[in-house]
Amino acid sequence: MKCPRCEEALPYILCEGCGEKIPEGSRFCCRCGNPVLAKDEESDLSNRQLCSDGSCIGAINEAGACNICGKPYAGKS
Repeated sequence: MKCPRCEEALPYILCEGCGEKIPEGSRFCCRCGNPVLAKDEESDLSNRQLCSDGSCIGAINEAGACNICGKPYAGKS
């Protein structure tokens, strides 16, 4: 897999759904939309902090922002 801008080789993984090459670190397959689970992804979801937006389904990441909408955590709603 090559970068479309500089043509440099990019690290990739294969989609378990369709076998397409997708950039390493992707959350979904670019071709079929299959979710990609990271090998180090937490399986215990009881300690996650949900987005304080109220209408977003995301969770707060290590940077203190929602992993879906990007809004910074504003405390419990």
